[in-house]
Amino acid sequence: MRGYLVVIFLSSIFLYYLLHCILWRTNDYGVSPLDLIKTNKSNIQYCKKKPPFISLLRFPRFYPFLCAGDFEKSTYAYSSRNFALPYGTKISGGFFRAVLSLLPSCDVFDEFDKVPCKKCVVVGNGGVLKNKTLGAKIDSYDVIIRMNNGPVLGHEEEVGRRTTFRLFYPESVFSDPTQNDPNTTAVLIAFKPQDLRWLIEILTGSKIATDGFWKQPALNLIYNRSQIRILDPYITREAAYHFLHFPKVFPKDQKPKHPTTGIIAITMAFHICSEVHLAGFKYNFLSPNSPLHYYGNATMALMKQNAYHNVAAEQLFLTNIIKKKMVINLTQD
Repeated sequence: MRGYLVVIFLSSIFLYYLLHCILWRTNDYGVSPLDLIKTNKSNIQYCKKKPPFISLLRFPRFYPFLCAGDFEKSTYAYSSRNFALPYGTKISGGFFRAVLSLLPSCDVFDEFDKVPCKKCVVVGNGGVLKNKTLGAKIDSYDVIIRMNNGPVLGHEEEVGRRTTFRLFYPESVFSDPTQNDPNTTAVLIAFKPQDLRWLIEILTGSKIATDGFWKQPALNLIYNRSQIRILDPYITREAAYHFLHFPKVFPKDQKPKHPTTGIIAITMAFHICSEVHLAGFKYNFLSPNSPLHYYGNATMALMKQNAYHNVAAEQLFLTNIIKKKMVINLTQD
């Protein structure tokens, strides 16, 4: 009798494994059916040629934005429901569902965009962009990714005119309507529940609660609903744990470190582009009085005071992917 039970048990395991392989069979990129469903829905045309950074990615075709229609399925499939913000949806699922219900689209590219092999540039806000006159070069890319409130107006010769995606959080988003570009997709990186609540209040015209922010968030949004997307926390989690190798639990005497918006932008680019170039990601720590950004008067000394980022780890990561030619650095001296 015991022998029969062992046979039944082993047969069940084999059948489960067989069904798992059939139902979750992957292609040569290692992509599950869930990835394909999401990408087909949003009309992403992937390049058949594998990009040089493909080995870095656990899910090479991971869809970068959250969608109302498959929120539950995607957060379960990629374990996001097991992590609290900023790297998951645990506890904050209600906020995510509420804000996604207010957004009419989660598409990455326009439905008429049929270009399969996207050549992208991620434009950092570093002072290294000063006097490089890379504007025309940057504008020549298929996709231009910028972050936070790095301005374009008045700096076109250095950083170009076009913006495809701009990643932001409530404390860093533009509030000046002159900075709006109707062709830009604005991507919210949620670091805390208040970020999602803030967007809900802005979109519904409610009174904006400003508690819980490290500085006052924008009180108005220059982008309309159709321009806004919510970045899947998995992208930030991948940047933190896989690229920068941050610990999942920091010692009690240390403030938790999180990836900068720039590293998160590069991570997103790896999932939607076939070629990624960088500009404006070099920091000159040997000269504390050198400009931190290509705009404004902030100096490198300010970056050294930041307790929430591990700039050394980020520079090591950038040096590694540049050295291995996974990306091209346009501002490499």
